Amino acid sequence: MAADRVAAALLVLGNGLAAGELSPGSLARVRAAVAHPPVERIILAGGWEQARSGAPEPPEGCREGDLMRQVALDAGVDAGLLRMECRSRSTLENLLNVVADGLLDGLSLGPSRPLGLVTHAWHLPRARYLALKVLGLPPRALVDVPVPGRGSLVEQGLFTASRLWFFGVKDPAVLLRRERRMVTMLRRGV
Repeated sequence: MAADRVAAALLVLGNGLAAGELSPGSLARVRAAVAHPPVERIILAGGWEQARSGAPEPPEGCREGDLMRQVALDAGVDAGLLRMECRSRSTLENLLNVVADGLLDGLSLGPSRPLGLVTHAWHLPRARYLALKVLGLPPRALVDVPVPGRGSLVEQGLFTASRLWFFGVKDPAVLLRRERRMVTMLRRGV
């Protein structure tokens, strides 16, 4: 990211829930978005990652996007700037649902009006890779808005695996099938 480029809109990628509340990572990401210079729109993307393990659906208004919205409102962000994606279980689903729900519609994003990806610095390589694949924007139409924090070797491995696993694929249905297969294999320890 060029330091002089400011996002026209922000896409805040969730980092999960802990005991029905935003994880410290999700809270840090919302706070980074609120601290960013003013934008036309803030999209808060986070659903319910525990759905993969069969956990019961959280009560209405308690999905990650809902809770991130409340933090933004409490910080003084105008409700008219906020959009939410609340049904995803992964970064890939965040992006696919943002497109499917039209949450970027009307923004005229491009190199001079980039979309800011708000996530931890360690998550940005994978998030950026998936965003370019799903959103169809040129690379300069994305600007990194890194949140400080420590990553892990697991995240680095996921980035590498994602690049290989999703190579050449652009169809959303195929991306989802491949992601689900990859997650299943990782859980089995394959």
